[in-house]
Amino acid sequence: MIYKSDRLNIKELFLRFLKKREVAGKPIVDKIGKLNKFYLPLSEWIYSVSRKNNKTKIIGLSGGQGSGKSTITSILKYILKKKYGLELCVFSIDDFYKTKAERIKMAKKVHPLFSTRGVPGTHDVKLIEKTLKKLKKKNFKKMLIPKFDKSNDDRAVKSKWTKVTTAPNVIIFEGWCVGATHQKDKMLKKPINLIERNFDKNLKWRKKVNNLLKNDYKKLFGKLDKLVYLKAPNFEHIFQWRLHQEQKLKLTSKNKKTMSKSKVRKFIMYYERITKHMMRNFDKISDLTIFLDNKHRSKKMNFYK
Repeated sequence: MIYKSDRLNIKELFLRFLKKREVAGKPIVDKIGKLNKFYLPLSEWIYSVSRKNNKTKIIGLSGGQGSGKSTITSILKYILKKKYGLELCVFSIDDFYKTKAERIKMAKKVHPLFSTRGVPGTHDVKLIEKTLKKLKKKNFKKMLIPKFDKSNDDRAVKSKWTKVTTAPNVIIFEGWCVGATHQKDKMLKKPINLIERNFDKNLKWRKKVNNLLKNDYKKLFGKLDKLVYLKAPNFEHIFQWRLHQEQKLKLTSKNKKTMSKSKVRKFIMYYERITKHMMRNFDKISDLTIFLDNKHRSKKMNFYK
């Protein structure tokens, strides 16, 4: 239960936290509305999940490209620490992309499209499983979590990896495809975009990705205690949000490569099939679905499990 005095305290801290994250010319809108309708209810739900037995909980946070997963996790980590005293470890499936050399090798051996990061098959699943196992150990020891440098399209050097020094009460594992399920084979036959139509005519890429979802990734996602899914109004919003993400990166990061509008459009084609499949089946995969409007605001939350 959050009392009025606590809410006021959290409100002040929340506003200070957001102020530090704002980018010039792109202010964060409806801050208090987001706090009351989104962050506080979600934090309280996560806290209630964490209280069931004393084991470390793994909560997946999923949603399309640019849906705000990274921002949400950083704010949740802040509120849950300040309000509930919970130790959170937050990381993205993106940080576990295979190295550029590993993807090039896979592209030569399996299919050329695997040289581009994104789809299942381009992540180091074994390393993710190993990381989760270490984080949940009773005799926890400080450890490192990989970081991926998207500007160089390769894994960052170890000196830039995230240091975890305290055993977490909750692990938030976020990513665009976290919790995704495979499709029936007949659903793979019809190409849904130019990449599939022009570069995967024999369905080899689609079938390999689908098979990995059916096996390796199913086993990985089976380790989640709960899954939160951020549902965009439609796929076009995914494109617009991902483009906005790239524009923000251009404003905040000097000398880092960013994608043009046409390149972003092409890039999200790699994610399109699985993203749309998740958008259709959100109620089957998630424990809590958060419906977002076209301005990234939470319209409502649905609990399924």
